[in-house]
Amino acid sequence: MLIDDVTIKARAGKGGNGMVAFAKTLMNQGPTGGDGGRGGDVIVRGINDLGALRPFKTKKLVVAKDGDQGAQNMKTGANGKDGIIVVPVGTIVHDLTHKKDYEIKKAGEEIVILKGGNGGFGNFYFRSSTNTTPQQSNPGKTGEDAELRLELKLIADIGFVGYPNVGKSSLLNELTNASSKVANYKFTTLDPHLGVYFELILADIPGIIEGASEGKGLGHKFLKHIERTNILFHFIASDSEDPARDYDIIREELGKFNPELLKKKEWIIVSKTDESNPQAVKKIVNKLKKKNPNVVALSLLDDESIKDLKKVLNKIKEDK
Repeated sequence: MLIDDVTIKARAGKGGNGMVAFAKTLMNQGPTGGDGGRGGDVIVRGINDLGALRPFKTKKLVVAKDGDQGAQNMKTGANGKDGIIVVPVGTIVHDLTHKKDYEIKKAGEEIVILKGGNGGFGNFYFRSSTNTTPQQSNPGKTGEDAELRLELKLIADIGFVGYPNVGKSSLLNELTNASSKVANYKFTTLDPHLGVYFELILADIPGIIEGASEGKGLGHKFLKHIERTNILFHFIASDSEDPARDYDIIREELGKFNPELLKKKEWIIVSKTDESNPQAVKKIVNKLKKKNPNVVALSLLDDESIKDLKKVLNKIKEDK
């Protein structure tokens, strides 16, 4: 199952302590203690892997390394190794301690979330004409720490929405190299799936049911992913007992979750038309066009209907 919302704790490294040391040569016994190294930062890094949050189901603490202590001969201690938190692109990092939010928008992007502590000064730093043998040094500073909530919201050009078993996964597999599980059942799949059609990122959002916005079924877990899509493809099965009602129910759930979702550009995909007679399909299309003029009838067994849908996708790609 996709892990898309976890809370962990993170701590940046402590700076290394400064050192008190003196030269041992007969004619030069001045201070030579070096500064401590800086503590490692906590860094969030984006990658193209939806499963990147899975390790944090059990790993609840990320700690960067402390800086090393300063050494003789004015040598600064080594800096601590950074603590890296790898997250999927589209993750929002909520710093619950400092009330800050960060967003990872692309693979390879890195954001410093928590800074490591500075290293302390060695006694060489405190030398002066009036203090030729300083005995003091500084301890390293403590690194920042915080409780972090890692929340994944998929970023896609087009989001596929609708009831379970309306052909969303089948179309994604047809158009892209995604391998969504496909079966004839009334229960929703457990994970969103992404695919790429030329430059367009397509997201198959697991089936939403009536009451999803209030926590019924699994759909409420995935409604948030629709927020980050630019256009919605709303699937309505042609063999539904009441296609118009199906459309209204899903729209109502979207609006209850976030009214802004209803403002997104939307295409209605009347799917699985090979399972209904042409007259019934035409009647459904005409009825749905009264609600939204952007309607496409689709059967994965009909090359012409696939071509019609690809024309829509190509136009979206050109306008992107």
